Amino acid sequence: MLPVVLLSLYFGGWSFTLLLAVLAVLMAGEWDRLTGGSGFGLSGLAMAMGLLVVLALSYYGRGDWALIALLPAALLLAVLSRFTGRGALWPVVGLFWLGLPCLAVLWLRMGDQGTLAVSCLFVAVWTCDTGAYFAGRGIGGPKLAPRISPKKTWSGLLGGMLAAAGALVLLTVFLDAGSVLLFALMGALLALISQCGDLAESSVKRRFDVKDSGALIPGHGGILDRVDGILFAAPMLAVLTLLPDIGLLPWR
Repeated sequence: MLPVVLLSLYFGGWSFTLLLAVLAVLMAGEWDRLTGGSGFGLSGLAMAMGLLVVLALSYYGRGDWALIALLPAALLLAVLSRFTGRGALWPVVGLFWLGLPCLAVLWLRMGDQGTLAVSCLFVAVWTCDTGAYFAGRGIGGPKLAPRISPKKTWSGLLGGMLAAAGALVLLTVFLDAGSVLLFALMGALLALISQCGDLAESSVKRRFDVKDSGALIPGHGGILDRVDGILFAAPMLAVLTLLPDIGLLPWR
C-alpha cells in the first residue's frame, strides 16, 4: 500500500483527497463494526457520508464549514441510534475520532509545503512504530499499560520517540528544511501522541472484546489498526501549525 500512499501524497490535490475519502469510508465501516454495529449499517453509512461531506468542504477551501458540519452529522448519528437500538455515544465519538484527523491531514497537505508537513507526520509515526517494536523486544522492562496493551513497554515508548526524533532530524538535514532541534522535539512529541492513539484504540477493542478492527490487510487487521497513531498525531501537528507564528515550521 505504501507506493499508493506516497504517490497520492506527492501529487496532492484530488488524488490525495480521493485516497483520504476511500480510507474514511473504510474506517467508518470498521469503527461501526468494532463498536457493536453491523459495519455498513445505518450508523456506519451515515458516518461515512458525514466524513465525505466534511472532506469535500475542506477540499473546496471551506475548512471552517467542514468543522461546523461535524455537529449536525453528530446529531444525525445520535438520532439514527434510536432506530438501530444502540447508544449514541460510540457512533458520535467515532465521527470525531475519524473526522478531525482526516480534516487535519487534508488541511496540512493543502497548505504551503504540504508535502513536507504530511511527510513529517507519516515518517514520525512510522519510525516510532518501528523503533518501539525493536526497543521493546530488545530491551523489555516495565510494561507501559498492561491492562490495555500487555506487550507495550516503557522502553518501547522511549525507543519509538528517539527513532521518530532521529528520523525527522535526518529529513530536516537532507531537505535543509529548518531547525534540527525543533524537528527532533516535534518528532518525539508526535511519536508520544501516536502511541496514545495506539493505546486508545486498544482500549476500545478491549472494551468490545475485539482483536482487530477488520481483516482488510492480511496479517495486519484493518485500516484502523494501521493508522491508529496517525489519527491522534495528525490533529496535534495541525495544532502546532496553528500556534502563533514564530518562524520555525517551514510550512507556516
